[in-house]
Parts: sequence; C-alpha cells; structure tokens
Amino acid sequence: MKSLIRLFFRILRLILTPFLLLGHALATPRGVTRTPDAQAAVDAHTRKLALYHFPTCPFCLKVRRAMRRLSLDIELRDARHAGPHRDALVAGGGKPQVPCLTITGEDGSVTWLYESDAIIAYLEREFGAA
Repeated sequence: MKSLIRLFFRILRLILTPFLLLGHALATPRGVTRTPDAQAAVDAHTRKLALYHFPTCPFCLKVRRAMRRLSLDIELRDARHAGPHRDALVAGGGKPQVPCLTITGEDGSVTWLYESDAIIAYLEREFGAA
C-alpha cells in the first residue's frame, strides 16, 4: 500500500512540476533597482550566503521569488539528490529539509536557517528597503 501511495505522489509530482515552474516564471517579480555601488555592496554581502533548495519545492520557489524581488545573487545548491550538496546540508544543518539558507559569519561560523518565512524575514531585514 505504501508503495502505491509513493507511486501516486511521484506521478502527481511529475504532472505538476511543469506547471509549478511555469507559474514561478510568470509570477517572478522584477527586482529592486539600486545604484551600482549599493548593488556591489549587496553582492559582496550575498557571497556569504547559500540556499539549499529543490527546484520545484513550493517553499523554495517562494524564497527564490523573494530573492528575485530583492535583486539578490545568492548561490543556489540543489539538494534534491544524493551528492555533495545534500551531504553538506545533512552534515551541517542536521536534516535534509529545504529551503535552508546558510549564513557564513565574519568569523567563519555558519548558521543554518530553515523555514521559508524565516529565510524571507532575514532577507527582508538585511536587504529590504530602508
């Protein structure tokens, strides 16, 4: 019975994935416009961030929309399949949950921030309009 349920959800995901991606592409907002110096400062700050995500996860899409709206160039790390990004996510954050934003501090410490709303609140606080 469990295998039938898994199969059902896998098929459902395969059917819905193109629609999720199309909706994301159509609903993606324009980014904020900053002066070149201000954008360079933001880009320097975002080099210390990385987002572990799945390409079609609705919560990840929500975070990526916020990143686009705020004109943030944050490294995206696909943690969907076994590999170095997923291994790093589990080793550092303790679980394979996405979205997860890693924030590297000036001292080299790494903070693992989970939950789309918490990530968006952090991005708004750090990079939102003054």
